[in-house]
Amino acid sequence: MTETTLFLPGLSPVSGKTITATFDGGTLSSNGGVLILREIEKRLGLATVLSRHIPDDRDGRRVRHSYSDMTRARMFAIASGHEDCDDLDVLRSDPALKMACGRLPVTGTDLMSQPTLSRLENAPCWRQLARMGLELIDLFCARFERVPRCIVLDIDDTDDAVHGQQQLALFNTHAGGYCFQPIKIFEATTGRPVLSPNVPTLAEAGVPNFVVTSWAAYV
Repeated sequence: MTETTLFLPGLSPVSGKTITATFDGGTLSSNGGVLILREIEKRLGLATVLSRHIPDDRDGRRVRHSYSDMTRARMFAIASGHEDCDDLDVLRSDPALKMACGRLPVTGTDLMSQPTLSRLENAPCWRQLARMGLELIDLFCARFERVPRCIVLDIDDTDDAVHGQQQLALFNTHAGGYCFQPIKIFEATTGRPVLSPNVPTLAEAGVPNFVVTSWAAYV
């Protein structure tokens, strides 16, 4: 069977080279970097570590997506800049995200929908969320050959310029424009990243006192 591939004719050559534009790229994705995150998640087992604290009382005969798979997809979507659960209505068929979740890019089953993930996000109680937080501390401490008695945190903020009407973006005098102001938290002796929360932009530069206070109490 012969298939006709559409092309865009009439493009002027560049340095004597012919330019041909075709539309046979197939299924494409702009989230290729998520495959690197997949390797990190596999090494840490992060999705399994977090999801095992959520009691699963669903009818096993009707379950299509495990809590571990759902947690993994949600993490990868957020890490790729798609923090809205509604984004999964389109991303559920994204080939890169599907591969990151262990599914074939075209013939593999699509990922879960937004309502399914929203139910997951509302499933754990505060005690289960606290257990997840303790698991993350254990993962961080496991990277040391010997867990230190004291952990020093290096905390600073940075400006991330925005364009448009993004939520949490305010005018920052020091940065000279509208921006987000993520807080960068590192372990001071090794330089290992700990956390990078985003906070509403402050009018002036400087780390919010509440962040320093809460982390000092936390450690």
